[in-house]
Amino acid sequence: MAFLFKKFQEAVKVLAKSPTFAREPRHLQFEADINRLFLYTSYKLLGKNADEADAEEIIDMASKASLTDQQKQVQENIHSQIKTFCKTMDDIIPPNLQSIDKHCEPIVEKDSASRRSGLSLAVGQSSPLNNCPVGQETKPLSQSEVSQRLKDLMGYTLQVKPSEIPHKDAGKGLFLNGEADVGDVIAFYPGVVYSPAYYQYIPGYPRVDEQNSYLITRYDGTIINAQPWGVGGESRVLWNGSGVSEYIPNVEGAEKGSDRMWKLLSKPLDGSRVAIKGDILERRNPLAFAHYANHPAKDMLPNVMVCPYDFPLTEKNMRTYIPNISFGTGEEVNMKRFGSFWFKSWKSGRSGSDVPILRTLVLVATRALCEEELLLNYRLSNSKRRPSWYTPIDEEEDRRRWS
Repeated sequence: MAFLFKKFQEAVKVLAKSPTFAREPRHLQFEADINRLFLYTSYKLLGKNADEADAEEIIDMASKASLTDQQKQVQENIHSQIKTFCKTMDDIIPPNLQSIDKHCEPIVEKDSASRRSGLSLAVGQSSPLNNCPVGQETKPLSQSEVSQRLKDLMGYTLQVKPSEIPHKDAGKGLFLNGEADVGDVIAFYPGVVYSPAYYQYIPGYPRVDEQNSYLITRYDGTIINAQPWGVGGESRVLWNGSGVSEYIPNVEGAEKGSDRMWKLLSKPLDGSRVAIKGDILERRNPLAFAHYANHPAKDMLPNVMVCPYDFPLTEKNMRTYIPNISFGTGEEVNMKRFGSFWFKSWKSGRSGSDVPILRTLVLVATRALCEEELLLNYRLSNSKRRPSWYTPIDEEEDRRRWS
């Protein structure tokens, strides 16, 4: 399979520069990413019995298929893998339909004081769930036991431990325990999902990233806040986003012009007034740790990439293993982006999907992995001052991502 992967790697580089891509920088980068994901996840589907002709056919499809068709195929490829993962989890901790939980377990973070860099500098404090309905009782296995059994059945699981990145702020990192192939779904990005219509409810808005590096943004503007999820839990519980740490605004320094503009165009809103429907989620999910992936140090390369995944909420038997909930009522509002700002549009907010979806993110392997730290290109904006530990992987990609 090595020669096939080499072909795919060469195709990734060539197709990303294709003149058929859109000229708008952000959309250009989005198309390049989808193209890569199409190749990686299709390569995974080929399996060990694939030959060179199969690889050539997929590369040819990637050069000719429309963005819409590639997106659909990527979604199908990812959904197929996640479906297998969910079935495996059901084998590990099957629900006992003859009994129910007597109490709801408080969500307690294990490592709220841990320091790390990039996407997750701090784990939020958690609070117990109040008046929660009962859920299904499952096997009383610990998080570590579930993780080990997943590795036995799937070949890999994840571990959070001190990063091997050589800088003082690296803190904890995310490691693959076992072996995974190119195109494998390696991790879920957990937490509360905010559409642009609900940005003003993100803790600390409008400077949401000043005290929280657990935030990540999809191309469509959806933001996921992993801070409330933290390190997961030890059982299956009703989770409604509890666990957000108190936001402490930075009051040092004089107010800048951009800050005044933000205040004119936006006003923080009280999120407690918006009802959030909780869901029974498996807090022991061994792959719900994407927010611990660090950015590569100098002379290192990323080995995973972000992939948008729209989970169909009609798949109720899989729902408990998707570590995300939507903020708000679930009603879609169409938003239009102008520079750094999002405004409500008069057009319909329907996503075009035939079924209700939950917009999430997963990490996909970009090469074969074996017992190593998972590294993700953060693509931090080069229009702002970057942290001292950040070394760009590709300045052009960073510029396109945030232009």
